[in-house]
Amino acid sequence: MLWGHRSRAAPEVDMVDPLSGLGRRALDSLRVGVVVLDSTDIPVQVNPSARAMGLLRAGAEPGSLIAHPIVRTLAGQVRRTGVRREVELDLPRGMEGSGAEPLGVQLRAVALGGGLVAIEAFDVTEAHRVARVRRDFVANVSHELKTPIGALQLLAEAIMDATSDADDVDVESARRFAERMQRESVRLGTLISELLELTRLQGAEPLPDPEPVNVDWVIAEAVDRSRTAAAAKKIDIEVRGDRSLTVYGSDSQLATAVGNLVENAIAYSEEGSTVVVTINGDTHRVKIRVADHGIGIAADEVDRVFERFYRSDRARSRATGGTGLGLAIVKHIATNHGGRVEVTSTLGGGSTFTLRLPARPPDDQLPLPASVSIGA
Repeated sequence: MLWGHRSRAAPEVDMVDPLSGLGRRALDSLRVGVVVLDSTDIPVQVNPSARAMGLLRAGAEPGSLIAHPIVRTLAGQVRRTGVRREVELDLPRGMEGSGAEPLGVQLRAVALGGGLVAIEAFDVTEAHRVARVRRDFVANVSHELKTPIGALQLLAEAIMDATSDADDVDVESARRFAERMQRESVRLGTLISELLELTRLQGAEPLPDPEPVNVDWVIAEAVDRSRTAAAAKKIDIEVRGDRSLTVYGSDSQLATAVGNLVENAIAYSEEGSTVVVTINGDTHRVKIRVADHGIGIAADEVDRVFERFYRSDRARSRATGGTGLGLAIVKHIATNHGGRVEVTSTLGGGSTFTLRLPARPPDDQLPLPASVSIGA
């Protein structure tokens, strides 16, 4: 921590530290970054939070420190106008091109008199990240909705053209276009339903109280939902492992999560292959693994498959009607149930998704602390 620091480039002026030991410790404990600059923009007081945020830089001389250029600019504006200034921005972290997430900060500069300016820095990185996620979400939704809506408009025009002449109706073309419209409308309906489901899972509605859920029922329901898609590709679904296990949560949400994993495995498997669902459990955890022998996922894409609208094979997803939301829904359901979902995959060698869920009620997850008495 830097207190009463004078850069080697600073004039020789004796500064009296106005803070007592208690004041120093109080400022030192703040999560808000604080920097005080003198009339020449030399930092005279800095707390650790400000240093951690990168508001100080190495000066031209060895061992000297200077404030971040943005901090100095803000301080200069306050000195000239005498008016408090605030600005919110992203500061780069790490080496250029490192890919590190920028630090979001809100800076507030106040004149203290005598050329001194105090700069407060609030970490708003999480708020900036949420704002970026929302912007990306809106952009992705707009893009995804545009495709089926545009297709429906074109197909409707084609049907109108095929039936415009009552004496020469192209019945075959009209039927073909109508089938395409039906597929696109189903895809559009699925996309909207999954968007609503994801919104509910992200907190738009309160979570239901956890109840005991029979894992056998969850697996049977998930497999039953996928039978039509599996039959169309002549894919067998095998269920192996332990039976009569119990987890806690929402039976419908858990059936959706496992169903999404099974449907995903079917969509990316070759015709005539097998999808294996394996259940294992103990007194603490239940593991549900869904393995396929499909196209697999590239190593650089494995960490992204649970992102909303991310699809490792976009052409294949569009052909199968995939929305890119199924695995994101699985992740949120797992998190809401105190569990997690993982994936291992080899490109060309299939993928295995593992859903891990607590086998005990939420109140039993952690031991209660020992009773303590509080003295007067």
